[in-house]
Amino acid sequence: MLLQMKYNVHTLKNGLRVVLAPMAGAETATVVVMTGTGSRYENTHENGLAHFLEHMFFKGTKKRPSARAISEELDSIGSVYNAFTSKERTAYYAKVSSRYLDTALDVISDIFLNSLLPAKEITKERGAIIQEIDMYEDMPMRTIDNVFDALIFGIEHPLGRTILGPKENIRSFSRKEFATYLKRNYTPANTVVCVAGSFSTPKILSKIKREFGHIKKAVAPTYIPFASTQEEPRISIKEKKTDQTQLMLGVPAYPYLHKDEFALAVLATILGGGMSSRLFLEVREKRGLAYSVHASADKYPDTGYFVVQAGVEHGKLEKTIETILAEFRKIKRVKVAAAELEKAKSYIKGTMTLALETSDHIAENAATSLINLGRIRSLEEIIKGVDKVTAVDIQRVAQDIFRTDLLNLAIIGPHLHKDKLLNLLRV
Repeated sequence: MLLQMKYNVHTLKNGLRVVLAPMAGAETATVVVMTGTGSRYENTHENGLAHFLEHMFFKGTKKRPSARAISEELDSIGSVYNAFTSKERTAYYAKVSSRYLDTALDVISDIFLNSLLPAKEITKERGAIIQEIDMYEDMPMRTIDNVFDALIFGIEHPLGRTILGPKENIRSFSRKEFATYLKRNYTPANTVVCVAGSFSTPKILSKIKREFGHIKKAVAPTYIPFASTQEEPRISIKEKKTDQTQLMLGVPAYPYLHKDEFALAVLATILGGGMSSRLFLEVREKRGLAYSVHASADKYPDTGYFVVQAGVEHGKLEKTIETILAEFRKIKRVKVAAAELEKAKSYIKGTMTLALETSDHIAENAATSLINLGRIRSLEEIIKGVDKVTAVDIQRVAQDIFRTDLLNLAIIGPHLHKDKLLNLLRV
């Protein structure tokens, strides 16, 4: 069914895009309002503002004057609702039984369009966000990517900074700064409203047009592009007393729509997707070095990276790094066998099909695709792209990205011997 998923895209006069994805037989519906902005669109002083603003949207509108009024209304219909901020997207969503879609759409539209950003709530929320920063600081598995991003992108580039921002910024933001950021970055041109599930198309479309059609046309914000200039292996250690060492080892790779993006996805799956991947078998099953190890490819419109993440015993860090690099060397040297290639392709196609089974995932995927690519990429198109990947492609991509001068190693743990670890970084 999902291969033929029909997406109806409507562009309003002000440039805002609406995606309707009707799902026959669905009992649920999801509304997502996503805007193409995030921490990547902040300067150093604003870092953390995009995420803070996302919190503030739930603090009250004229119609629903408090956080409690908003949450009670959504709770009373059994909704699953939340928001998230990434480096280049911010989204607000609610998933409901389809009979309550009108309410969900009304609440999400209201908070997106009419938030009051009360000054007293800004003051209170500072404390909550600082607690959120502290919570993640206690979870190295969730913050190792901050160390890695700062290493691969550099902290002078917005992609190298954290989404939550530094505490001193959180303590200093004024209401005026929220309003300025909102005006600059939340424009119809970079906003997508998506509804997926069971609903009446004409009714929902006219409501969205009525609510969002009056926003003034404005230019979409721009970002500072990134181009890697790396010439030697790099290492960053965040020294911390922990029970386990967290590491990320990766290289710059490809942006969205790169000719080899599907080959890279298959390569990441062969190396570290699932419990029968090469790294899982070598690092965990064969050597017992880590509980969890996986590989992934992260993409942006202008850049990307391939990375392996693992959590290991302090004393086994070097052995783990050597084992990962040995797998990089092997996949560069020896062509992947046909059976392993097919298994990786089937894994990607299977996991993607499962992910796109529910209204919330369909809505988020469609909105993300429109914002990042300017169009909705169907599951069918992705499957075709994956199917075309050959063993020659995998080897060529491995040889292209797995180079000594491109290696980046980020570590959180009680480690001081940086030079010793740097000497290991050879492929």
